[in-house]
Amino acid sequence: MALNIDPDQLSDDDIGKKRATLEMDHEEAVEHVREAFEDAGFGTLVEFSPSEVIKEKTGSEHNPYYVLGACNPEMADRAMEITPEIGGLMPCNVVIWEEEPGRQQVYHVSIMKIARLLGMAPDDDTWDELVADTGELVEQAFANVNDV
Repeated sequence: MALNIDPDQLSDDDIGKKRATLEMDHEEAVEHVREAFEDAGFGTLVEFSPSEVIKEKTGSEHNPYYVLGACNPEMADRAMEITPEIGGLMPCNVVIWEEEPGRQQVYHVSIMKIARLLGMAPDDDTWDELVADTGELVEQAFANVNDV
């Protein structure tokens, strides 16, 4: 299958990629990131540990890995008013994985930007405003994450 876009040509900004490194243990990092996003206006709808599920189901060992499904209800409401398909990408996941003991990676991409790239959302001023507003919230959340 040929893609309409070349992933190698996409910048971090094109997909709203954010990343941070935390020098702390995994459980502490998960709690810190949860609080950082809550302080920026996101709730946590779902959370789970793929590494624990994989170990339980297959016996395979992985470094600690955790997913926080974050959501800002106002932004979700605006997005769903414009395109109900956005729900296929919700919630906005924030991933925390242990790179090595005492060192955690925090990762997020913008579902709003990705939805536009995939043709799930319009390329217009209304969506641009939503992308900007959600981007500001994520910037604040990552500022909180980095405020250790």
